[in-house]
Amino acid sequence: QVRLVESGGGLVQSGDSLRLSCTASGGTFASSAMGWFRQAPGKERELVAQLVWSSGSTYYRDSVKGRFTVSRDNAKNMVYLQMNSLKPEDTAVYYCAARRVGESWFDLWGQGTQVTVSS
Repeated sequence: QVRLVESGGGLVQSGDSLRLSCTASGGTFASSAMGWFRQAPGKERELVAQLVWSSGSTYYRDSVKGRFTVSRDNAKNMVYLQMNSLKPEDTAVYYCAARRVGESWFDLWGQGTQVTVSS
């Protein structure tokens, strides 16, 4: 069964950078978009960044614009989230997600990776 696997989380200090990676294992699938979500304790899961394959267009939530960059490496079948100038409020579990072809929203999820930013 295909699943997404994230890596790259960790504990960093305010102002540091991290790069999260996401790849698929257990099979292949066709997707129309990939996204990165995050969920902080006591808060709802929120979309952080999105990359649409067909157009290459991206979306970033306001709080991360200018600091986070979503990208892909087709040869390696990887999607990345480069996070710069991290802030304590970026602390959360980060999830990679895929919106498979024919689906209206993200329907394939990774297990999440913890990002903790200390002040």
